[in-house]
Amino acid sequence: MSEGHLGINTEHGDWEWSADAGERARLLQSPNVETGPKGNEERGPAATSKLGAVFIVVNAALGAGLLNFPAAFSMAGGVAAGITLQMCMLVFIIGGLVILAYCSQASNERTYQEVVWAVCGKVTGVLCEVAIAVYTFGTCIAFLIIIGDQQDKIIAALMKDSTGAESGHWYTDRKFTISITAFLLILPLSVPKEIGFQKYASCLSVVGTWYVTAIIIIKYIWPDENIPEEITTSPSSWMSVFNAMPTICFGFQCHVSSVPVFHSMKQPEVKPWGAVVTAAMVIALFVYTGTGVCGYLTFGSSVEQDVLMSYPSNDIPVAIARVSIIVCVLTSYPILHFCGRAVLEGLWLRYKGEAVEEDVVRERRRRLLQTVSWFLLTLLLALFIPDIGKVISLIGGLAACFIFVFPGLCLIHTKLSEIQEARPAGWWAMVSYGVFMVILGAFIFGQTTTNAIFMDLKK
Repeated sequence: MSEGHLGINTEHGDWEWSADAGERARLLQSPNVETGPKGNEERGPAATSKLGAVFIVVNAALGAGLLNFPAAFSMAGGVAAGITLQMCMLVFIIGGLVILAYCSQASNERTYQEVVWAVCGKVTGVLCEVAIAVYTFGTCIAFLIIIGDQQDKIIAALMKDSTGAESGHWYTDRKFTISITAFLLILPLSVPKEIGFQKYASCLSVVGTWYVTAIIIIKYIWPDENIPEEITTSPSSWMSVFNAMPTICFGFQCHVSSVPVFHSMKQPEVKPWGAVVTAAMVIALFVYTGTGVCGYLTFGSSVEQDVLMSYPSNDIPVAIARVSIIVCVLTSYPILHFCGRAVLEGLWLRYKGEAVEEDVVRERRRRLLQTVSWFLLTLLLALFIPDIGKVISLIGGLAACFIFVFPGLCLIHTKLSEIQEARPAGWWAMVSYGVFMVILGAFIFGQTTTNAIFMDLKK
């Protein structure tokens, strides 16, 4: 690592035990983007175009979290409050993505974790990696709950007898269906060391997400039946608006995978990257707003935490949407597990002071142990947490750390590392913006986490 690079993080002792940053970058690399060596080498034909980068960022942002947006609009106090909150947060969400690219250039690192390590130091780097592991773990739980939700409705439509009564057989029990699906489909996809084969399935995931949004909008414009509605037009209190923050943060969080995308571009520069993430976030905004507004206006305050659960089980287009979401989750769980497993592996190797495992047998044994433990814990928790809203309220607050807190800290440290005799107004503005980002993220994390715990204790 060059002297100029170390200038960003002057605690040289933090790096004595981990000199080979390239190995860490390889170990913790995002599975969605392949990147070449560090530096300013000429990029080959595999480099990503601006349009391709927009698609990858949209793909990273969109997901099963959109099912919770109608309920988030309901908690925020209606459509106007929900849209206003989204628009205000979007400015800082885009700002966080641009800051990460700026700090990535300054530190010459190619993953989110590595940028935080290089710029903020050892302690913040470890906290970041632990947060990523917890976040991916919680998201895997949410995905298993979503599978159970959709399967409940599909089975209810298939298993009705001639009188219209639903079957109560043991094999239709929610816990059994989630478990059998997880063991037969998710676990085998989670074991492999590399997950490059998932890239084609990820395309299906994006198409499925768009289909769900289209169905929710169509069902609002041309409803099949008149559903009793109680439409709230204003929040009950100014604090209630913040109830939607976990869902918005969870939905727009693509920051962890954004740094590898930035470095995969033909022009990895901050200005074109700003245009890329702005376009991507505007697309995501339209998708989430369309889902949130139409889903909320269709069912009003009675909308479920998972909006598809509000539709009747015998609706064929909605049933196809449920299958699409299941496919989306089945392909997303292994990718998130891969990221979480890689972080845990990196933390373990650093703790032991070992290099990347060269012994194939030992590496395979440890990987199988990590995978099975992760899988069984997420499955067990998903079986006893039936409400996706509870999980999102917790991990949504953690997503705020990736969107606001860590980028803000990186910006502050990067600017403070600059050696300048006179610091102009622009320098102070950047540092102030970083401080504001940290405060905003800490507020969202504290408010949402406290609220989630309070609501659980109240129940």
